Amino acid sequence: MLRFRSLGSGSTGNATLVEATSGGRTSRLLVDCGFALRHLDARLARAGLSAGDIDAVFVTHEHGDHIGCAHALSRRNRVPVWMSEGTWLATGGRDYEGRVHFAVDASDIAVGELLVQPFTVPHDAKEPLQLRCTDGARHLGILTDLGHATPHVMARLAGLDAMLLEFNHDSDLLATSAYPAFLKHRVGGNYGHLSNAAAASIASAIAHGGLRHVVAAHLSEQNNRPDIVRRVLAEALGAAEHDMITATAADGSPWLDV
Repeated sequence: MLRFRSLGSGSTGNATLVEATSGGRTSRLLVDCGFALRHLDARLARAGLSAGDIDAVFVTHEHGDHIGCAHALSRRNRVPVWMSEGTWLATGGRDYEGRVHFAVDASDIAVGELLVQPFTVPHDAKEPLQLRCTDGARHLGILTDLGHATPHVMARLAGLDAMLLEFNHDSDLLATSAYPAFLKHRVGGNYGHLSNAAAASIASAIAHGGLRHVVAAHLSEQNNRPDIVRRVLAEALGAAEHDMITATAADGSPWLDV
């Protein structure tokens, strides 16, 4: 069985739990841990877990709302951390006491009952990666923090059973926001973040009868609104707005079976 839960998603912090259970064994991967350690502990507790239940951490890139307390968590709980070499170097090549491992595009990583499949994305970070996770039967995609979907990205999203997908900003709200021009250009550019329209296009392209969940994530608090996202996502999937799930900055999402 494969399931996942966002612990919180937004510009102030991101973390997602992915859990696979088979033959009485359960493996848990924390994808990003962009919070202070005490706040991550509190969010894990709300999910019914503690940091000691985490088998590994995968950091998608070096921005603070994603790498967060990875170093402190690894040292305190002796948890292995996976990231690209570029991400590691961008954070100063810190000492993880032998528990940092380098991930690369298209090279699978085994975390107990989980198989993690990283892939490169266009984003303004040193060597960002996003993920496809599987227990061998079901497949979950995690796609946040990218400016646009390349053919390589879309190929990695084929045949998913569930997805956590960035819906960062509404283009009109971004254009009229108080952000300075350079920041608007960065957020809306090809190496920034996905607009609602771009994310909806991805969701529409990967939709098939077996796609159980598309959870909208990484919504900008300044340049987006959950009601807009639910409407756009529902239109893309041909579904009802009230069935659409948005991961919030405060509470993330509930546990969802894949």
